[in-house]
Amino acid sequence: MDAILLTPGPLTTSADTRSAMLSDWGSWDGAFNTLTASVCRDLLAILDAQADHVCVPLQGSGTFSVEAALGTLVPKNGKVLVPDNGSYCKRIVRILGYLGREAVVLPHGEQEPADPARIDAALTADAAITHVAQVHCETGTGILNPLPQIAATVARHGRGLIIDAMSSYGALPIDARTLRFDALVAASGKCLEGVPGMGFVIARRATLERSSGNSSSLAMDLVDQWQYMQKTGQWRFTPPTHVLAALRAAIDQYQRQGGREARLQRYTENCAALVSGMRALGFKTFLPDALQAPIIVTFHSPPDPAYDFSQFYARVRDRGFILYPGKLTAVDTFRVGCIGAIGPDTLRQAVAAIAEVLREMGVRRLA
Repeated sequence: MDAILLTPGPLTTSADTRSAMLSDWGSWDGAFNTLTASVCRDLLAILDAQADHVCVPLQGSGTFSVEAALGTLVPKNGKVLVPDNGSYCKRIVRILGYLGREAVVLPHGEQEPADPARIDAALTADAAITHVAQVHCETGTGILNPLPQIAATVARHGRGLIIDAMSSYGALPIDARTLRFDALVAASGKCLEGVPGMGFVIARRATLERSSGNSSSLAMDLVDQWQYMQKTGQWRFTPPTHVLAALRAAIDQYQRQGGREARLQRYTENCAALVSGMRALGFKTFLPDALQAPIIVTFHSPPDPAYDFSQFYARVRDRGFILYPGKLTAVDTFRVGCIGAIGPDTLRQAVAAIAEVLREMGVRRLA
């Protein structure tokens, strides 16, 4: 039996999603073009973004699409404010460096949500800032940043907003009718519970249309990708056919199961089962409950000298659960994901497996 992936993507998928990859598709075939169009339509509908936005899918992991959005929508002389409270914010800064776009880093603590008042002050102080790049749920810790307030601040200043919604799209509430953004980026292998290999950018049509010539990469040029799809219904280059077929199946299940509200409810129940079980064992969460998104939870590693993460990980894996290492530099942690085609009983079984492993290792001091 396959191990359960308690990671933030790749994640455990359903049998229906996996079986959708058993057929081969012709990349120029009309049936595959219809499949692409239906997926893009539904990805827009999840945000109620059909009126002003378009969906541009892209081959590769979610980071490919983040880079494509920044490289296409930010002009070469643009300047991007990045509120930084974790590793995926830092990745955006790295991308901007590679792209030759100027970045202004607004540092926050790893336990501190991005502060709309500080963003407001930074935009007031520097009229040259053209965009804000905001991670919605920082997967390095699991912290949820206050996106509606940040979006309102950015809109009030008339700047562009690019959202990394990799770990929030499809579960946490985002409504394009009330929340203004130039682009929102997510991927197939996260809260939609597809398989990894495809990202997508929900871009404001008017912004995309005036972004021609910004990208210095052919493969990453969202304008070129979108225009070609508009003309032909096809992807410019070999598409991830099996990934798209799996995503179509995953979205069908998502809709049948009750959409975003039902997905968030299940993940919230998963998170509650995980956190209550781990706290009962003696573990301490890195974040207070008020800042914790129900996507992935960071736990402090036990200070017991008998604890070793590599051994802990391997033994938990032997019991059928794959955990995730910590992403923090200053604190020793590990992470447990709450997302995927799993329910709270699975999380309770994982906690029981962790308890067994700790006993086996002789780890007694957990906090």
